[in-house]
Amino acid sequence: MNFQEMTESEILDIATPIMDNLMQASTDIDHPKHVQDFTDRAKAIVTKEHLEWVCKKYQSEKGTWEKRELVAVLKRPDSAAIIWKQFCSKVEGEYVAEIVLTHQNGRFLVDHAMVF
Repeated sequence: MNFQEMTESEILDIATPIMDNLMQASTDIDHPKHVQDFTDRAKAIVTKEHLEWVCKKYQSEKGTWEKRELVAVLKRPDSAAIIWKQFCSKVEGEYVAEIVLTHQNGRFLVDHAMVF
């Protein structure tokens, strides 16, 4: 799978529902749902305990995730990085939400995700 051969729209059609699920699972603090589209490498980092700690911390400080606005789709041969402006319910300002999408064993998976 060469992500450079895909259109931005094709990548977003794959990435958007994955990110929607990831963000909702984060709000719900639902570990199995949150990591369902993660690579094994990413799953090893985001343990149930780690996710609970991170989610409780950001929710107490920033609230829950609200709308996202696309900033960029960066294409590489073996992955794509998708970057959004992310807004929160309790604080003003723009945050960055990003995922790195890969293709492994016939599935599109998240190898990295972060909001900062």
